[in-house]
Amino acid sequence: MLHEAALTIGDAAAFCAGLVFLVGAWAKLRHRATLSGVVANYRLLPPIAVAPVAAILPWLEGAVGLALLLGERRWVPIVAAVLLLAFAAAIGINIRRGRSHIDCGCGVGGLRQSLHGALVVRNLMMAIALSFNLLAGTLPVMERIAAMATGLTLFLLILLLNALLALPGFRPQPA
Repeated sequence: MLHEAALTIGDAAAFCAGLVFLVGAWAKLRHRATLSGVVANYRLLPPIAVAPVAAILPWLEGAVGLALLLGERRWVPIVAAVLLLAFAAAIGINIRRGRSHIDCGCGVGGLRQSLHGALVVRNLMMAIALSFNLLAGTLPVMERIAAMATGLTLFLLILLLNALLALPGFRPQPA
């Protein structure tokens, strides 16, 4: 029972993360003229590395997203989790530097979105949930479909959160 629940979480996370990566890749490709500036604005890479990273990132995100949606469970969840952790670290470092005003580069819907802790938490939670894909076993078809529906629901909630966080002056208040 616990093993099946973990597999369900892993499948839902893979479907959600796959959609997040595909949408992010598409947005980065659509706005590739400004992507080098967004990458450079994080001030984490040497200038010589900015253009290659900006050129490769959308294609890497797209490949990882597609592989997650197609059910690849060997190496892709690890690559996806590493990407999410790298994004969380980059965002967190810049928040600590007082540079939360820069654009996150998520690019969902072309919305400009400044850095905030919710993005770090989102990426950390997705990375942790993706780790459940490393467990052996597969779900029966109906449970797999339910996990995909859950992943789609989580993805839609992420889109809603991104839209809210992109609104001028919107900041979630601590509970």
